[in-house]
Amino acid sequence: MKQEFFVTGEPAIYAAEAGMVIGAVAVIFCLTYFKKWKWLWKEWLTSVDHKKIGVMYIVVAVLMLFRGGVDALMMRTQLALPNQKLLDANHYDGIFTTHGVVMILFMAMPFLFGLINVALPLQIGARDVAFPALNAFSFWVMAAGCALFNISFIIGGSPTAGWTNYFPLAGTEYTEGVGNNYYALGIQIAGLGSMITGINFLVTILKMRAPGMTLMKMPIFVWSVLVTMIIIIFAFPVLTVALAEVTFDRTFGAHFFTNSAGGSPMLWANLFWIWGHPEVYIVLLPSLGIYSDVIATFSGKRLFGYGSMVVAMVGIAFFSYFTWVHHFFTKGNTAAVNSFFSISTMIIAVPTGVKLFNEILTMYKGRVRLTTPMLWSLAFIPTFLIGGVTGVMLAMAAADYQYHNSYFLIAHFHYTLIPAVAYACFAGLHYYYPKMFGYMLNEKLGKATFWIWMIGFNLCFIPQFFVGLDGMTRRMYTYEAGLGWTGWNFTSTVGAYIMGLGFLVLVWNIIYSVKHGVRDVTGDPWDGRNLDWATHTPIPEYNFAKQPIVSSLDAWAEHKENGTRIFEETDYKPIHMPNNTAMPIISAVFFGLLGFGLVWSWWWLAIIGAVGVIATLAWRSFDPDKGHHIPVEEIIRIEKAAEGVKR
Repeated sequence: MKQEFFVTGEPAIYAAEAGMVIGAVAVIFCLTYFKKWKWLWKEWLTSVDHKKIGVMYIVVAVLMLFRGGVDALMMRTQLALPNQKLLDANHYDGIFTTHGVVMILFMAMPFLFGLINVALPLQIGARDVAFPALNAFSFWVMAAGCALFNISFIIGGSPTAGWTNYFPLAGTEYTEGVGNNYYALGIQIAGLGSMITGINFLVTILKMRAPGMTLMKMPIFVWSVLVTMIIIIFAFPVLTVALAEVTFDRTFGAHFFTNSAGGSPMLWANLFWIWGHPEVYIVLLPSLGIYSDVIATFSGKRLFGYGSMVVAMVGIAFFSYFTWVHHFFTKGNTAAVNSFFSISTMIIAVPTGVKLFNEILTMYKGRVRLTTPMLWSLAFIPTFLIGGVTGVMLAMAAADYQYHNSYFLIAHFHYTLIPAVAYACFAGLHYYYPKMFGYMLNEKLGKATFWIWMIGFNLCFIPQFFVGLDGMTRRMYTYEAGLGWTGWNFTSTVGAYIMGLGFLVLVWNIIYSVKHGVRDVTGDPWDGRNLDWATHTPIPEYNFAKQPIVSSLDAWAEHKENGTRIFEETDYKPIHMPNNTAMPIISAVFFGLLGFGLVWSWWWLAIIGAVGVIATLAWRSFDPDKGHHIPVEEIIRIEKAAEGVKR
């Protein structure tokens, strides 16, 4: 079958293609008209500042939230009524595949990585991450993988085997086009950035903490990131190898996952979920850290049961590697295997529950302030509980034979990940927005976003539990009238559009607050408890003019309450900082060329990309650049402008 280069055939695709061209032209025009190309290159595209990299992660995540959200609305519109003709079967398959990948790998993870980049070095009292250039490289490689995956929508066609990419459906015998090649190579390239991020932040936490900050004096968010990075380091290589094997199967005719020549489709299922279930906790654990910080701040007291929360997170990380088979209880495992993974899945609910109780007890006798970040954090607890309870139902292997592949599973999955991750992203965005940009998001609009989203979310997904129990399976793109599903599906679609309205209010809040947001001149607008609120706003390049010192948990709160010393009583000294570098973004361009060449089997382009990748890495390896020192005079000028070092 001849593979078309540009995707054609449907008005929605033509409209999307036209919108993308118009958007690109508008961006280029604005940058040229306002003469911002040099500023963009110098201040952002080549930056190694962890704060700016964090902002760029979040920008990508918000764009992907929009893209994934539009996919969701198209699916829900197709299913709102019986026998809809908005999408054909292949287009629907492409949309639900890209929706899952985009939301998990290109929205949730970049959003959390962005918040980690912004907050974590500040929380441990560091001036940057351990490897600043590598941090920028991680971002740009992720962006390259994201761009490669998303371009499939207009060039070649989207992957259509589901976000799990199950074989044999994902093999060339069932999907001859290049869509699933995009899946394998886009995620593989982006996953390389995630692995590097895991190594970078693990080293940062272990080696760059402020004096006095022992492991058990680290903020709970730092602990959540530490455990997450360990999971990433062990989980992502599995996905990388598995995706490489997919590429060999599809591009070179290998047989890792085919039924012929000794291959096994179940090998892919096992490898995918050995990564895939720890991945759930890769996005859950930092979210729990955000909730814990937010709840402690807006309760005005120390986090309850700090030690037990640390143990719970370590327990979650450990048991996350012993639950993957519950994703295919129905695939013919023995009773003993199913029983083992059923029990391990129920066990992991225990440390997760410990964290929920600790967050609830933190509020006990506290001075609770119902700010926008706090509302998102509070809503997480009962909403996630629904996902957790239904997860225990699915963990029973015998019962799972009834629930599996039904819309009950879809509802459970979204009741787990949306409150666990999306709510945390919104809470973290509002919480750290003044740190990132120097002004607050509007609280009234923030609370409006919260309530609109909460109503829409529950209206969207509660009906899916019932329609699933009534027999509707996932991946259905249409259904007949008279099955009793129409009312549930229509209600679910209305809820999805209400969630879309909530997203638009959030976007308007960001736009409105640029001009009307309350400026933060204190550096600590929320009365925070950790060192991230001990810095100026805007945060200087070097974060801290003097080395912070830590004598207890919640060092900044203790300083404000008791007047304890938070900075070394020494004179200013020149501060060494890394120079910007173009290597990461140039390397990412070559990664994109390499991936695109492999997708289409254009070997000349793949070779150019591979040579470029090797050349840019060699450039970095032999680069004599040693960074620069910020002189004392410049530090004094910045500190005086910010009214001195906080004490």
